[in-house]
Amino acid sequence: MASVIIKEGICHALYVCDIGLAINLDRVRRLLARADVKTEAATSRRPQKFAGYQPPPLHVAQPVPDLHLTGRAIAPEADMVLYDFGAVTVTYDIPFAGPLEEAGRLSCELNESDMLLNDARRRVEALLARIRRAVSRPRAPSMFEDYLLFEVRDAELPGPLGQLPDRQGQEIARILRAETQPLSDQEVADAVSVRLSYGPDDLTLIDWNAALIFDRAAEDVRDVLEFANIELLELRVLDAQLDDSLDRSYDILSRFTWQRLLGISRVSSLRRVGQMQVDGAILFERVSNALKLLGDQYLARVYRLASQRFHLAEWNAGSLRKLDTIESLYDKLSDRNANRRLEILEWIIILLIAFEIVWPFVSRRWGL
Repeated sequence: MASVIIKEGICHALYVCDIGLAINLDRVRRLLARADVKTEAATSRRPQKFAGYQPPPLHVAQPVPDLHLTGRAIAPEADMVLYDFGAVTVTYDIPFAGPLEEAGRLSCELNESDMLLNDARRRVEALLARIRRAVSRPRAPSMFEDYLLFEVRDAELPGPLGQLPDRQGQEIARILRAETQPLSDQEVADAVSVRLSYGPDDLTLIDWNAALIFDRAAEDVRDVLEFANIELLELRVLDAQLDDSLDRSYDILSRFTWQRLLGISRVSSLRRVGQMQVDGAILFERVSNALKLLGDQYLARVYRLASQRFHLAEWNAGSLRKLDTIESLYDKLSDRNANRRLEILEWIIILLIAFEIVWPFVSRRWGL
């Protein structure tokens, strides 16, 4: 069977992390301007006809010196994009050409190497050191979400593009799954199952680790897939924060101290749990409202399919369950704290009454 010959292709290696609760983008622009770092609206790099962000993220271009893959050149600039809800993306562009298997080799090489991930971590840490004053509740970038976007702009095809996943599903599946060995028919069918096209000359296949896009103008599709990965990362961060909050809440319930008996130890802990509820709600709102698909049904389909592939609904449901659990624990702890205070007040009243009864006898006995 004749193979696909890629004339022009670019692999966009995407790395997403979170550096804080929120980023003041206007202040970041001013801070970087003082350091002579060029910034611009991210939308000016890739003109978006239908997908927009509210507010628009900030784009920072950085040089990429001394980074090499085996026999491959990396574009001289890395694209860093900052979002107001605390997310930062770092993208490296790697041109490739040749048979379709070349994209598979590149996918495997990037999957096995931590070079770009480590470089992205260093860049984000250095950027955070410069803009820390513009970040609300800054934190070191510890959790990353990586994704590969293989964009094929020009290629020689052995047949109609829409039939490519059925004819060469094995090669495509190995690109998407970063596998060197042949995959089973079931695995191939699953890897190429999420596909969509707007016209006969474009095709997008979306998987968990990577996406393959045949299109001469795929900027908007790339932006939507990028945002879906950002949303996944933010939900993972929120999930970790909620787990920590649940652990602290359980610890408060199980720990016995004299302060707990008096009902005064849980005040600060309850405040932290309450703050976690507020932070979670704010993060949900900011991430959910950041992307606006302005009436474009095709991009809405891209986002819906990517959300299904990344299991965003399950992440959302899990986070909401944990938020409900924390709220329930918060209410129970608050009620118990209030009841214990009432009990203490009742004992104080009883002691005062007893004192009033006993005091006359004591005073006469001792001549007071």
